[in-house]
Amino acid sequence: MGQLKITQTRSIIKTLENQKRTIKALGLGRPNHFNILPDNAQTRGMIEVVKHLVKVEQLPE
Repeated sequence: MGQLKITQTRSIIKTLENQKRTIKALGLGRPNHFNILPDNAQTRGMIEVVKHLVKVEQLPE
């Protein structure tokens, strides 16, 4: 499995509570901050919830 670089692109102000919690669970919190996480089903599910707030890049292995 590879890794994903997840960058928060938008603020979580005026978003739903579950989206705010998902951003925190991804290790993000402010725009332009990023985190590198494993590419698995759990991470992909969280990305799907906040796909309008983040940018996802596949890192080479």
